[in-house]
Amino acid sequence: MIPGSVARTNEDPMTDYLAAAIAMLGPAQNRYADPGAWDRLHEQIGVCLPSDYRVLVDAYGPVQLNGHLYLHHPATERWNLGAQIQSTVLAWSQVPWGDASPDEDPRVLFGLNELAFGTETGLWPITSTDRGETVFLLSGLDAPSLLIEDGEGGWSRYAMSFAEWLYRYLIGEDMTGPNSSAFYPGPVKLQRLPMSAGERPESWYGPDRGM
Repeated sequence: MIPGSVARTNEDPMTDYLAAAIAMLGPAQNRYADPGAWDRLHEQIGVCLPSDYRVLVDAYGPVQLNGHLYLHHPATERWNLGAQIQSTVLAWSQVPWGDASPDEDPRVLFGLNELAFGTETGLWPITSTDRGETVFLLSGLDAPSLLIEDGEGGWSRYAMSFAEWLYRYLIGEDMTGPNSSAFYPGPVKLQRLPMSAGERPESWYGPDRGM
């Protein structure tokens, strides 16, 4: 895949990627699952985040997956998803896109009429990594689509659900751009994020996956 291309998969229509991702990560924890927290977040931001994304966040968040990927949660004070979305939207909204080169401008790369963050038909940051990558949901479309910025100005588009994207990310495909694989053999590592200043991160592993 070249930078800026749309990644389309040979998706098996029978594959349940949400179930496949959960099977790889292990039993859902659901420590902070709260439908009311999602309702408040959706009212706050003005869009409804995808159901598969909400299920995965509720199941494991706040958590770091695979040693890199962070999932925040709307019901917690620390690692709060709403606060993370707002701060990320603000930061990206201040980028002077008029100065961007064509190969680093999502409008040019993906044929977008406009580039807006945190709007009904704009980009919503839903997860990120400690490698500087940010995953955006492109809202207002009939089919799911994710745009990923690699931390160095490169963009890629993935025409798939978050659950499919996460599954493919965990099995080692290039899911944040060309040559971006973050694959580690063996069970997936999950790290519970500290909820107080004195708490230490707690790690555990998903089931064996024959990798």
